[in-house]
Amino acid sequence: MGTQGIDAVVVETHNWGKAAKFWQSLGFKLEFETDHNSGKLTCGDGPYVFVVEVPESQTPRMQCVLKVSDEDSVDDSLDVVAPFEETHYGTTEMTVRDTDGRLWTLQRA
Repeated sequence: MGTQGIDAVVVETHNWGKAAKFWQSLGFKLEFETDHNSGKLTCGDGPYVFVVEVPESQTPRMQCVLKVSDEDSVDDSLDVVAPFEETHYGTTEMTVRDTDGRLWTLQRA
């Protein structure tokens, strides 16, 4: 399989405003904010951070998103949890499980 590296880190939070300020204090710039308490923050040419507010009843998670060129670059031996499909936010993603049970998101470039 040939990934093109880390595309993004998705961070869930209970407070969008405080989380955005935290990332900005680390040098990230707010690229855009949505109308539902989420937004994209960037720092140079590296991976971006996408912060998403979740309800208090939900435990905040963090997810690393790897970029792949297309479906043909995905090795058949991977444990596919969810095949490539379009998301409601405009990307095409697949979920795979590593040998320790962690889930990884692959995003088609």
